Amino acid sequence: MYKQKDGYHRLAKREGYKSRASFKLIQLNKKFNIIKKGYSVLDLGASPGGWMQIASNLVGNNGLVVGIDLRRTKEQFSNSYFIQGDVFEETTIEKIKEIKEQFNSIISDLAPNTSGIRSLDHQNSIDLCYRALEISRIFLQYKGNLLIKIFQGEYTKELVEDIKNEFYYVKISKPESSRSSSRETYIVCKGFKKRKLKIEENELTEESP
Repeated sequence: MYKQKDGYHRLAKREGYKSRASFKLIQLNKKFNIIKKGYSVLDLGASPGGWMQIASNLVGNNGLVVGIDLRRTKEQFSNSYFIQGDVFEETTIEKIKEIKEQFNSIISDLAPNTSGIRSLDHQNSIDLCYRALEISRIFLQYKGNLLIKIFQGEYTKELVEDIKNEFYYVKISKPESSRSSSRETYIVCKGFKKRKLKIEENELTEESP
């Protein structure tokens, strides 16, 4: 058992952040430079708004953050939008497209409702990771960045290998603010190898940018 009000919990309250989760994005971004000023960011699993708050600060007034979650968040920022919806639903994808069709970075703090059964929780986490990867194929610009939360387990290595086919740089990293006892960690993906569709002599082909 961990103490709910640990150092990061108290620091988050003092700094005006939603929770200790805010520090995870701060630390990961400081180390890997996932989000920069002026970026457009898609935030999957945005509620209660901790990552939206940090991302909004990082992108600045000229940037944009679009948050998605099943649960409503009360957080409002001048440079952000929130969509209440399911990331697996096509209607949610269409709502995102109405705001922005391409993003510099996608960050996913998606997590399943835990059952206490490690193998099941891991599998459900893997499903969410692959969905984040699918969404990156739709919205992430060439050489864009993707950050995914995962509950580690037997399929982690296979997922990482699949991601390496689509990004130039892939690294597993656990921020200092994550509890040492937690199986959650993050996959940092940089340099999306997005392919462009090219129509040539009535044939649909793919080419690298």
